[in-house]
Amino acid sequence: MERVWGGRRLEAVFGKRLPQGAPIGELWELVDREDAQSVVHQGDLRGATLNELWKNKRAEVFGQDYVSSEAPRFPILIKLLDARERLSVQVHPPVHMAAALNGEPKTEMWYFADALPGATIYAGLKHGVTRDRFETLLREGHVAEALHVVPVSTGDSIFIPSGRLHAIGEGNVIVEVQQNSDTTYRVFDWNRVGLDGSPRKLHIEESMVSTDFADFEPGVQHIEQGTVAECPYFKVEKVSLEGRIPAIENDRFAIYTVLEGKVTIGSRSFVPGEFFLVPASFASATLAPVEGKATVLRTTLPV
Repeated sequence: MERVWGGRRLEAVFGKRLPQGAPIGELWELVDREDAQSVVHQGDLRGATLNELWKNKRAEVFGQDYVSSEAPRFPILIKLLDARERLSVQVHPPVHMAAALNGEPKTEMWYFADALPGATIYAGLKHGVTRDRFETLLREGHVAEALHVVPVSTGDSIFIPSGRLHAIGEGNVIVEVQQNSDTTYRVFDWNRVGLDGSPRKLHIEESMVSTDFADFEPGVQHIEQGTVAECPYFKVEKVSLEGRIPAIENDRFAIYTVLEGKVTIGSRSFVPGEFFLVPASFASATLAPVEGKATVLRTTLPV
């Protein structure tokens, strides 16, 4: 997807084929939205959309534990992001506010697949910044003075709950795992114009009621192996592969993102930047590195 802040680094970092000359900021890799769908590429279910699987093959593909879920669409959305420029300062509505704002709640996790030297993000507020102070700085065009700036490196990650003010800084390529939502309220857009040459719409009123003004100075973490993020909406683990492991656990699906190395499952192999879903019915499937070691993210859906 073209974004005013996007770039071309998804070609260099992950070998993605991008439209020539376009500033690509997002690739939606696993998605079940009304206007975007992931599709099965091979096998008996070839051509089926993720939404069709969720509606009609839930036990077989995702697991019996999810049959009673009331979610009308698959609850997780996974993206790749390339920030050539910093993104807008934004916030997503929390669960208790979303419906009243005609939006969807959105909690997310960022894994920094490639961060250039000096890369930063904005997350939460600086200690002591009140709502009144924030609104004053917003009116004056100095929002950055209120935000907590966090240096980031390749391999870091951060959890971004609904209600947290945030902005991805320039020089970051990110794997984003999130609730299946596309509701974003822009607070400040650095006084720039969009791809159409006009300023992008801001959502000041919605942002103010969605923001957690007691959210001060969160940090990133750097995990080599183990749980990267866990909440009611998703669980993300970083797995360093040195041998063969079961591809799924507890008869539930798993989604893999290849970060480093090459991995195989059955007759298929996958390289960095590729995503694949292992169905719950593949109980005996195993995942293995092709040469020595590989690193993946494993995303699952808590019951």
